[in-house]
Amino acid sequence: MREMTMSFSTTSRRAFIAGGMAAFAAPALAQEFSGEIEEAESVETVRHNLMGFRTHQWRDHFDNLRKGAILCDTRSRALHYWSEDESTYRVYPTSVPMTDEFTRLGYTEIVLKRPNPVWIPTPSMRERDPSLPERVEAGPDNPMGTRAMNLTWEYYRIHGIDNVDKIGRRASNGCIGLFNNHIEELFELAEVGTQVRFI
Repeated sequence: MREMTMSFSTTSRRAFIAGGMAAFAAPALAQEFSGEIEEAESVETVRHNLMGFRTHQWRDHFDNLRKGAILCDTRSRALHYWSEDESTYRVYPTSVPMTDEFTRLGYTEIVLKRPNPVWIPTPSMRERDPSLPERVEAGPDNPMGTRAMNLTWEYYRIHGIDNVDKIGRRASNGCIGLFNNHIEELFELAEVGTQVRFI
């Protein structure tokens, strides 16, 4: 009887520790993935990318949080957002430029916010692939997803995505892509003038 009690205590202790660890992990995961991921096929990509997220402090990248700040980490394929009053911090998994040639690093800012954007391939994209359409109207096949935020750099955007398999991958022609539910949340948080850094 005594042996059974010890065995039960050990099992209970293990269950308690595992449960406690899960409880501590839940807020971190919620912070990193604000919004539900509905697309089942994308979960493995995101789960694989989770361990690659690096922790960043806004002070390491920005002098202040005037109008908020966005850090696009092209190595860990994550976007970090801090609100001006520091009450809101979000981390989202992203797609990043497919090659170093398409990757631009440095400081920029949001200059235009577009709900349900029209996608027009850049001249260089059409040169590389003449079969691309001249434009794609808003809708499920639009490569920019449901929201787009233009930056001071010509043709560079932070936007939604039409193919969730691109998240966590090097898959863009220079832009940062987010799940549509994530870009919709970020679109409400960020404003014209929000400072952005690509690293």
